[in-house]
Amino acid sequence: MLLYGRNPVLEALKDGRVSEVLVARGVEESFVNELKAEVGESGVRLRFTARIELDQLAGTTAHQGVMAEVEDLAWASVDDILDRAEAKGEELLIVLLDGITDPRNFGAIIRSAEVLGAHGVVVEERRSAPLSPVVAKTAAGATSFLPVAQTKNLPRLIDALKEDRVWVYGAAGESAQDVTKTDFSGRVALVIGAEGEGLRRLVREKCDVLVSIPTRGQVDSLNASVAAGILIHEVMRGRGKA
Repeated sequence: MLLYGRNPVLEALKDGRVSEVLVARGVEESFVNELKAEVGESGVRLRFTARIELDQLAGTTAHQGVMAEVEDLAWASVDDILDRAEAKGEELLIVLLDGITDPRNFGAIIRSAEVLGAHGVVVEERRSAPLSPVVAKTAAGATSFLPVAQTKNLPRLIDALKEDRVWVYGAAGESAQDVTKTDFSGRVALVIGAEGEGLRRLVREKCDVLVSIPTRGQVDSLNASVAAGILIHEVMRGRGKA
């Protein structure tokens, strides 16, 4: 897989997943030196080339002058996420995505989840953007640290989590339950639906509580990744960790 963007490439180098780095001629020397320091004695090749070659390979000019050939991003398992919370000695916070098909929203949610302290993200196999270079670029390196898993059936996974003492909160703009006044103690799963469509009926019915984010403007909804960031922050704030 070809990965582009400075933070994603640097994180992939730290993770040991890079075989070659392409750098646009004219990139500032300080960044080149940072790349060389990360490459070290690993044997990863640095190749300097015309910026237009990176434009063509990335299909965009937003590559920030660097691209890397890396191993394909690997899906984790739901058990990996549960084990991560246990290993940290923390109450579980898992983020479930219902129909997030835009790769930039997907990547932004992964980034927020990692930065704010969630233990992992889960998507349904047939109703999600794939783990792609665009997702990795938007996640700004978070895919190297946060487990991202797939499930074949999200409602069935919600049932299994509930049997394992996880309380499931779904984001629904029309809910009267204010997220800022919600008790998020215990093991928590947050379910975020697609923009415009929201949660599917069956997924909505499986949730223990539906919560909404109070808004004051004229636009009636938030971007899915922004809503996810606010919800994750509210869970952590309620736990005294934000």
